[in-house]
Amino acid sequence: MSKGIYIQKGEVIDFTNNTGADIAYGDVVPIGSRIGIAAETIANGATGSLNVTGVYELPADNTVAFNIGDEVYWDDTGDKLTKTVGTYRAGWVIEPKAQTETTAKVKIN
Repeated sequence: MSKGIYIQKGEVIDFTNNTGADIAYGDVVPIGSRIGIAAETIANGATGSLNVTGVYELPADNTVAFNIGDEVYWDDTGDKLTKTVGTYRAGWVIEPKAQTETTAKVKIN
């Protein structure tokens, strides 16, 4: 029988920044097909912490309303959440957002 070896809770992970630029505390960081939120400033080439779970208020598309439970994606070009299916799954909306609002509260996962 195979056995798993416990490493960590998984709420925060180590991330080596090879983006070519420093990452600031609170920046949204695309990782694979998801996002993380920088838990600290991470210099280019350094390893730092990314939050990969939790609820965050993030910039959002102000041309469409969001409803509780809507799945949202990170538009890395526009630096905002969108309901348009994209490369980076951000999570789901925890509070309604009116069409013209510019931020949304999202449970990242």
